[in-house]
Amino acid sequence: MGAQKSIHAGKATIDVNVDLTHKLCASLMLPPLRSSTGSPLSLVIGSLCLKHPNLFGGSEKLDVSWDKGLYDSNILVAYRKPRPEWLAQQSFVIQQSCSPEIGVHGVPLDNFSRSGSGGVNLSRLSVGMDLNEPASSKWSSTTSIKFEHVRPVNDNGHPITRDADGFPVTCSGSAHDNMVVIKQESQFAKANDCSFFHFTLQIEQGIPVLSKWLIFNRFKFAASKGVKLGPGFLLARVTGGSIVGDMAPYQAFTIGGLGSVRGYGEGAVGSGRLCMVANSELTFPLNKTLEAAAFLDCGTDLGSGHHVPGNPALRQGKPGSGIGLGYGLRFKSQFGHFQVDYAINAFHQKTVYFGIGNLAT
Repeated sequence: MGAQKSIHAGKATIDVNVDLTHKLCASLMLPPLRSSTGSPLSLVIGSLCLKHPNLFGGSEKLDVSWDKGLYDSNILVAYRKPRPEWLAQQSFVIQQSCSPEIGVHGVPLDNFSRSGSGGVNLSRLSVGMDLNEPASSKWSSTTSIKFEHVRPVNDNGHPITRDADGFPVTCSGSAHDNMVVIKQESQFAKANDCSFFHFTLQIEQGIPVLSKWLIFNRFKFAASKGVKLGPGFLLARVTGGSIVGDMAPYQAFTIGGLGSVRGYGEGAVGSGRLCMVANSELTFPLNKTLEAAAFLDCGTDLGSGHHVPGNPALRQGKPGSGIGLGYGLRFKSQFGHFQVDYAINAFHQKTVYFGIGNLAT
């Protein structure tokens, strides 16, 4: 529930959005919607977007956006200068964000069905450039090079160097980490009336411009296959990744929660240098806007949790592997998709998830 307003100033457009859902819940003395973390969903309670299509008279585009959630915030500034279609399109980007790091530092509760805050938040400043290669009929590719400054803070916004157990939360051991990251992302998509296939490959390389800056290689892939079965639709997805070299705990792959292994809280299965997650979901239409779903998820850190600095997964008692199954409903409308999932984990603990989108997205 909220209000949106668009203001036109010359060629520029300003979009203002306010979401008062959390205020409505409070006024009616209702508990807010809860995610897999056990905390209120990170609703966008305020946003501001400024777009200018012709900043200097040469079709240069400037986008400035600000989003504020209950527990996180994000500011993004992007400048794009037009280039011929056969050349890579360049975007200069500055981004400042702050969000809770629950996946790694959160504490599993209620037989791992939800995760409580560990009091660690990440304030991240990123400055760099994106290059979008000309897309073919099925392949697309993006390359970026960015400087990142990551500063852990507590719930009061004060810088911290250690978590609640006294272990470092950065790779450097100081109050921040610096790195220059080159990222290559390629996507392949193929679809017809009866099936689709989607594959994504990401490779990140940390460049040690200075001796104390992080040097690492991070690899991640995701493959999705969907097949129509009569009136229903079967969707399967496999994701995995690895990271070698320097790393801070917040860079670990986290397993558990909506979009990973349902039935567990965010990151409650494990966090490691390696990960492998498999999801399967079968949906059947009930009417034009409602679908029923049954799903089975599983994931593992492949025994790599103890290789993460400070070994947060072992200290928090995370099992390192898990299986979740359940059923749910998918609501589709012109305003977007909404899902409700009821899942049970290997500890026979039940969890209800609310989310936007579905496994295919």
